[in-house]
Amino acid sequence: MPDPASLALFSLNAGCEFAGRVAAALGTSLGAHEEREFEDGEHKTRPLESVRGRDVYVIQSLYGDAEQSVNDRLVRLLFFLGALRDAAAARVTAVVPYLCYARKDRKTKSRDPVTSRYVAALFEAVGVDGVMTMDVHNLAAFQNAFRIRTDHLEARPLFLDHFSRHLEADAPVVVMSPDVGGIKRAELFRLALEQRLERPVEGAFMEKRRSAGVVSGRMLVGEVADRQVILLDDLISSGGTLARAAQACIDQGAARVWATATHGVFTGAADRVLATPAIEDLVVTDTLPLLRLESAAVHARLTRLDSAPLFAEAIRRMHSGGSLVRLLAGE
Repeated sequence: MPDPASLALFSLNAGCEFAGRVAAALGTSLGAHEEREFEDGEHKTRPLESVRGRDVYVIQSLYGDAEQSVNDRLVRLLFFLGALRDAAAARVTAVVPYLCYARKDRKTKSRDPVTSRYVAALFEAVGVDGVMTMDVHNLAAFQNAFRIRTDHLEARPLFLDHFSRHLEADAPVVVMSPDVGGIKRAELFRLALEQRLERPVEGAFMEKRRSAGVVSGRMLVGEVADRQVILLDDLISSGGTLARAAQACIDQGAARVWATATHGVFTGAADRVLATPAIEDLVVTDTLPLLRLESAAVHARLTRLDSAPLFAEAIRRMHSGGSLVRLLAGE
């Protein structure tokens, strides 16, 4: 078993708030580092303490905001990971709660890029030993893109804890995917919730077609009338997919609709779209900061679940040779 003293945690400035909470849950602190900006727009990052022979984890979600683009954050992280490898770290793991470009995992049009594979190649090129993330858009594509170790966490335990406390005991429950692509994700959560609640939980899904950014499809498969509906997705961007599915549920007599997703990206008109009365509650994790969500009406119905302890336990188990499979099973 590795020496606990050999564990080292780092984060770049943009991710230090979340990473600090992960470190606190592990009973340690973040390692010191330097980030320097040069007048020509270039930059450098380096650790300010020795990592020689240590098991190093760098925690950083990859998203864009007004200060840094997603590409800038990606490059900065890659350079820092490379610096750790050059500084003789024994093992370097990138802990990326939200992984950029994960949605572009296949060719949908002629000559399309498979960007998720290119991002994987960049991590491999700087000598990273493994990448840990949470609820990627397409798990099979994520695993196949990398030639290094991948560790995939799921927010399912967080959602199970939340909904087991907030669902009404006297109303039937439906777990619904807002599109066909998410059926497997919704089904796994449905089975786990059924076991937790010790009563039947039904399933449903919504038809969805997207072309040139335009979403269509109106068919809802499953019974939602007089039921509590949990709409489950991996992320919320503009909110249109979930709002559309929520309205379809209300139109068919649903008693209550939760819009639930791991990553709250919240782009474009999400403020307006998610303010629809069809969505009674909005549940996301804290893998991303609330950058563009300003509507008081949306904030009033928003719950953010703390994922830092889950990442901390995953890092603890990886460092000590424990089981991540058992972690996701609640053991």
